Amino acid sequence: MLTGVNGQVGHALQALLSKHAWYSNAVITLDRTQLDLTDADAICRVVETVKPDLIINPAAYTAVDKAETEPELAYAINATAPKILAEEAAKIGAKLIHFSTDYVYSGTKLSAYTEDDATQPLSVYGKSKLAGEDAIRAVGLPHLIFRTSWVYGAYGNNFLKTILRLASERDALRIVADQLGAPTSSHSIAQAVLEVLSQLENGQPQNEVTGVYHLVNAGQTSWHGFATAIVEEYTRIQADRNWPPLKVTPANIQAIGTHDFPTPAARPANSCLDCSKLARNFLVTLPNWRDTLVVELKNLPMR
Repeated sequence: MLTGVNGQVGHALQALLSKHAWYSNAVITLDRTQLDLTDADAICRVVETVKPDLIINPAAYTAVDKAETEPELAYAINATAPKILAEEAAKIGAKLIHFSTDYVYSGTKLSAYTEDDATQPLSVYGKSKLAGEDAIRAVGLPHLIFRTSWVYGAYGNNFLKTILRLASERDALRIVADQLGAPTSSHSIAQAVLEVLSQLENGQPQNEVTGVYHLVNAGQTSWHGFATAIVEEYTRIQADRNWPPLKVTPANIQAIGTHDFPTPAARPANSCLDCSKLARNFLVTLPNWRDTLVVELKNLPMR
């Protein structure tokens, strides 16, 4: 049972699972019109009806700034719904895969965060996602929680699409340069999850794998570095694809500080996540974020 198929990760997972021999005819996909995650009774009813062996839950409330004024809704979707999904899965002996975020950390660490580092979310969004993690762990069923970061892709609304739109409308951009992280494509996430599922289907690995894993593209950059790379790579591809040129050049993307761009929700200055545990337990590593950016740009629909 796959939730949130209209979201970035859910859409990517649906696309890959539909092509996979093991899952192509065995995936029940649900969008928000078919499963309202704010309705506890509906969640129980759907799980009881579908009786899945595995629930994959990428559905989430992701409006980071809006969550500051909608905490009840953020917690309903990000904390209460995962708790109910876990409880219902446990009743029927199902497993659960859930997705969380780098925003569970404060961002004060000078190196990449490991799964064992203390969490200290700065925002309602981060707190609600951490509450969802805690609720799943408390149920005690077999589960995998994948923390990811800076998700983008050819599908959906995201930083990639926003930068391309602004760069086609404006002569210059001002982008925050003192927040670090790993831009991670939804397709990379889906591919990694499918690899994990394939191993579990084959009885690998043999050791205990339940728990939290960091899952992000390799490397790191700032939002300014990400925006600059988007413009650089688009410009390099643009002529061959017959896409319209951008008005902005990399030289006209100004680096600014977080204090220059205040937002309702505080962001961690360091969102870098160490994925060694994923590599150690599943031998899964994700490609470098810059290489993946090129792939995602080439997958964009014709402009």
